[in-house]
Amino acid sequence: MKITIVLPNGENEIREYDHAMTPLEIMEEFKDRFAHEVVACRVKERNAHLLETVDEDCTIHFHDIQNPYGNMAYQASLTMLYLTAVNEVLGKEVKVTIANSLSKGLFTKIHSNGINDEVVKQIEDHMKEMVEKDIPIKEERMERDVILEYLKEQGSQEEYRLFKTAEDLSHAFMCEINETRNLFYHHLVPSTKFLKLFDLRRYRNGVLLRFPHPSNPDVVPEYQEQKKLYEAFSEETHWEHLMGVNFVADLNEIVKSEDIKDLIMLSEALHEKKIAEIAEEIKESGKRIVLIAGPSSSGKTTFAKRLSIQLRVIGLKPLYLGTDDYFIDRADMKVDENGEMDFESLSAVDVELFTKQMNELLAGNKVDLPEYNFIIGKKEYGKRITSIDASQPIVIEGIHGLNPELTKGISDEEKFKIYISPLTQINIDMHHRIPTTDARMLRRLVRDNRTRGRDATQTIKDWPNVRAGEEKWIFPYNSEADVFFNSQCLYELAVLKKSAKPLLEEIDPSQPEYAEAQRMSKFLDYFVSIEDESVIPNNSIIREFIGGSVVVN
Repeated sequence: MKITIVLPNGENEIREYDHAMTPLEIMEEFKDRFAHEVVACRVKERNAHLLETVDEDCTIHFHDIQNPYGNMAYQASLTMLYLTAVNEVLGKEVKVTIANSLSKGLFTKIHSNGINDEVVKQIEDHMKEMVEKDIPIKEERMERDVILEYLKEQGSQEEYRLFKTAEDLSHAFMCEINETRNLFYHHLVPSTKFLKLFDLRRYRNGVLLRFPHPSNPDVVPEYQEQKKLYEAFSEETHWEHLMGVNFVADLNEIVKSEDIKDLIMLSEALHEKKIAEIAEEIKESGKRIVLIAGPSSSGKTTFAKRLSIQLRVIGLKPLYLGTDDYFIDRADMKVDENGEMDFESLSAVDVELFTKQMNELLAGNKVDLPEYNFIIGKKEYGKRITSIDASQPIVIEGIHGLNPELTKGISDEEKFKIYISPLTQINIDMHHRIPTTDARMLRRLVRDNRTRGRDATQTIKDWPNVRAGEEKWIFPYNSEADVFFNSQCLYELAVLKKSAKPLLEEIDPSQPEYAEAQRMSKFLDYFVSIEDESVIPNNSIIREFIGGSVVVN
């Protein structure tokens, strides 16, 4: 049996074996060559468990948490360890909700009275004890019919309703530590010894479960409070309660009942209400430089233009600009480590020209604003010569909007900063959240195909570089924001499924992106598809991605 071993750093080596092996056994031969703890693997371009038996020629890719699937495996396994510790410290009847990402970790809620620092420390200490004992994490694949019967017997309503409504959902994995059992939708690590890095801390009305970030897999990052992000998630939770949608099963039932139009209208009305409130806040502040930033596919352009309309409604006449028009000429642009133009870097922006023109506009001077011609890679002038009066704000959209280096030459008294992202708060079930990153990637995948003719392979291939740019240039500055805007449309994944799933299924098993495409395709299986897009307003943020927008070309 010939096995090609691919290490996390891309190195590969061929080994021959005369008997069946597991990836875990093979790992032992390479452990001195792993820079970080390996937590997952891919066998024959399919995500697999480290204890799966391999008995024929194949390629095995080993993953640490720098790989998206490895990162998910670690988080899910740590969640299982946490749930077990809560049950063994506080009792099996105590329920836990994994709510959302926050402060480089997961914000969770333990549904029990008297959760204080001492109790949280007891849970953390018990988790560490289980790690030291190297307890096996058992895993059994269960098919749909068996799961439905099991969940009905156990009275697990949210999970039962999910499988009952999501007919495309074919299987899950029953995982067990000691006597605690929970369903998961992808593979966990083989035992607790893989879960050495984490910490717990009480925060507000919940508990933060924190772990290493892919950018530095060997340490739990320094804690930083994200107060405004917490408030944005709390507001989203309030909205979902208003709409009666807390779990994916709630959304699926509404789609199946054909009441989805009402839900869409309510979701869009809440967006419009929030945008109007932000416009009023800008007017009351008297600030004239309105900076809008957020990660890829967050809906910045639609939001900026809808905000501009709301500012006009209350008597202001905003000037809309994009920082992309201030890119330096391509001939002068730096290249990244792969020799490609780095449009994500602040060095790609002509900060000096941007600062000069913003200050001239604020002073009431006439300015020849550039338009960047992406075909020839140069700024062009003479098309937008303009000036503004003392009451007009400038609405500026771009990934670097909250970076102090972009606007350090402009008075802070003039800046109103807005961070936008689709903060997905609807949960799959009590123990499984929907990663915001996955929601954004699906948005981008659909838009890339529609507007640029790019297939899903290319979007998936580019996504790690996009994420790396966000980690460097966007996320570190979201605390600078005066306001957070959640651009999530509650119903959007049910809409994106119709367009995204066929694109994902076009990827051939021989392509490196196949495993990630399969993961995303299975993720969409949770949702009942909304087939009729005509009920979605043509100024909706989701229209920026699926098409039909009257706001974005």
